[in-house]
Amino acid sequence: MSANAAAPSKLAQLREMTVVVADTGDAEAIARLKPVDCTTNPTLVRKALDLPVYADLVARELEAARKAGGDAEAAAREVVDRLTIGVGAKLSALVPGRVSTEVDADLSHDTEATAAKAREFIARYEAAGIGRERVLIKIAATWAGIRAAERLQREGIDCNLTLIFNRTQAIACAEAGAFLISPFVGRILDWYKAHGQAPATIDDDPGVRFVRDVYAEFKRRGSPTVVMGASFRSAAQVEALAGCDRLTISPELLQALDADHGDLPRVLVPEAPDGQPREPVDAARFEADLAADPMASEKLRDGIAAFAADLAALRASVAARLRGG
Repeated sequence: MSANAAAPSKLAQLREMTVVVADTGDAEAIARLKPVDCTTNPTLVRKALDLPVYADLVARELEAARKAGGDAEAAAREVVDRLTIGVGAKLSALVPGRVSTEVDADLSHDTEATAAKAREFIARYEAAGIGRERVLIKIAATWAGIRAAERLQREGIDCNLTLIFNRTQAIACAEAGAFLISPFVGRILDWYKAHGQAPATIDDDPGVRFVRDVYAEFKRRGSPTVVMGASFRSAAQVEALAGCDRLTISPELLQALDADHGDLPRVLVPEAPDGQPREPVDAARFEADLAADPMASEKLRDGIAAFAADLAALRASVAARLRGG
C-alpha cells in the first residue's frame, strides 16, 4: 500500500473539522457513509415508495388509509404526513444526530400554518418515540417562515431555515434564533453561470464566497446559529468550505471525498465576536434587500415552487396507490 493510500481520506479529514450531514434519505448510503445527520423531503419520500426497506411501512399506511375511507384528497395528505414521519423515524435509527424534516412548501408564506405543521410533525415524531432533540424542522427562509421559526425555537423546536441566498436573509434567520441555516452553494453558482459569470477559480465561486461571508459574519456577531453549506456541485466546493460548522453532502460527493487521500486544509476558522451593536433586520429591510438581489429573489421563489411541486407529486403518487394504481 502506498503512503498516500494509507493517509486518511479527505472525508475523514473533513469530519475532524466539520459536522458531515448526508443530503439523502437513502438508508443504504447512510449506513455505509455514516454521517452525523441526514434529511428527508417529499422527493426522497416519493422514492421510498418503491424501496424494499420501506415496503412494510408503505403497505401499512396505505392499508390503514383505505380502511379509514373518507375524502380521497385528505386521505392522501394524511398518508404523506405519516410516511414522512415513518421514513424520518427509520433514518433516525441510522444516525447519531438529527433528521431534517421539511414542512409543506406550499405554506412558506403563512407563519401560522407553518408553525402549526411543524408542531404536528414534532407530535407525530414524539408519538413514534423520537424526541424533538432528534429532529430539525426545515422551513423556507421567507419572512413568514423566519417568523414561524422564531416562535418554534422559543418552544424548543429546532429549525433548519433553508433556501438561503442573501446576506440579509441569513442575518434575519440568526436574529430570530434559528438553530441552523442552509445556504445553497450550487444553486448560487448555477445562477451566475446561467448569466454568463462563470468563476475562474474556486475562490471566485459566488456560492463559496457567500457561505464564507455568512460564516464570518455569524462568528463576528457571536451568533450560535449553525451555518450548514448545502447544494454542492463539486467536491472542490466542499473542500473550499472545510471548517464550516456543517456541510450537507450528496452520497456521490461523499464517496468521492472518501476515495481521495490528498491533504485537506482547513479554510474556515471562526473569529472572536467583536461585540459591536447592529441594527436588527426588519420586514422592510428584508424585503428591500431581497428585491435588490435578483439572484436571491429568483432562487428563493423557484426553490419554494420546486419544493411545492415535489410535494404535489408525492401526494399524487400516494393518491394513485390508494386508488389501486
